[in-house]
Amino acid sequence: MANLNLISILAYIGIVGIVITVHEFSHAWAGHALGDVTAKREGRLTLNPMAHIDPFLTLLLPIILILVGSPIVFGAAKPVPFNPYAVKYGKFGAAMVAFAGPLSNFLMAAFVAIYLRVFAITGLGYEILVGFVLINLGFFVFNMIPIPPLDGSRLIYAIAPDPLADAMDRFESTGLIGVFFIFFLFYSFLQPVLGGIIGGLASLLLGRGIL
Repeated sequence: MANLNLISILAYIGIVGIVITVHEFSHAWAGHALGDVTAKREGRLTLNPMAHIDPFLTLLLPIILILVGSPIVFGAAKPVPFNPYAVKYGKFGAAMVAFAGPLSNFLMAAFVAIYLRVFAITGLGYEILVGFVLINLGFFVFNMIPIPPLDGSRLIYAIAPDPLADAMDRFESTGLIGVFFIFFLFYSFLQPVLGGIIGGLASLLLGRGIL
């Protein structure tokens, strides 16, 4: 059992590395496709995990959440730099760059879920692949929360009136500390809501109940 747990933990570390690397690369690729060369110049237009990984936020935080049995698994990487004034379509272009990361997580979850529906996978392999789906969906749902500096906030920025955008800018200056503070205050409400959304999406993709 100990060996199985160790294998599972190592597998989840690998999954988180893949999930975040593709997520950040997608931001960089979208920014570059829309005319901003900042990410490429900073060496972030790559699938090399070492260019994106933050030791604590990328690896330790998600693993801690997995080990404590949290239904919400999230983490962060080194932010991909981009110049919102260099991308096409202004605020909508910036929103497209932000959405590219969570979208990559949803597409990876959907691809593996389809694979699991087509092929009969059992045992540890099945558990790892389901974990891949759930972790991707966790990153998708978490990052789509419209709280700065999460990616979902960029969709709000695209249509927000100036007073709201200014208030969001002030909150964004707190970084992830502000996000963690909100989660600490409203965890009892957010945990079942976000867990339910993740479980519902997983059940929809996999064609069976998971959470």
